[in-house]
Amino acid sequence: MLDLNSDKSIYEQIAEIIENEILLENLKEEDQAPSTNQFAKVYQINPATARKGLNILVDEEILYKKRGLGMFVAEGARKKILKKRQNTFFQEILPDIIQEANRLEIPIEEILEYILKLKGREQDARN
Repeated sequence: MLDLNSDKSIYEQIAEIIENEILLENLKEEDQAPSTNQFAKVYQINPATARKGLNILVDEEILYKKRGLGMFVAEGARKKILKKRQNTFFQEILPDIIQEANRLEIPIEEILEYILKLKGREQDARN
């Protein structure tokens, strides 16, 4: 779902939507990705904006183009996305969380305990 109030541009959100579908395995290797026209119609956006989002993923070798047929999920795409998102988590998100925890004087042990509790709930919900 696109968030027009987000700090992220629409084309970045389009790329993220496709990445999420690959991570959830709704799109698998060699599956055809939604077309720019499909995105434009569903989200009421300019096809050029959708194309820009898809082209980001082509540049990152997550999607590839088949002339006249569209864009498809590349081999190893899910692993590339996981690695990219894990790097973002460890380099950008986690340091902010730790900094805020320090400001709030939350001990690391309490954070770890809470993380394990949340992770357990998530696993219970899947089963």
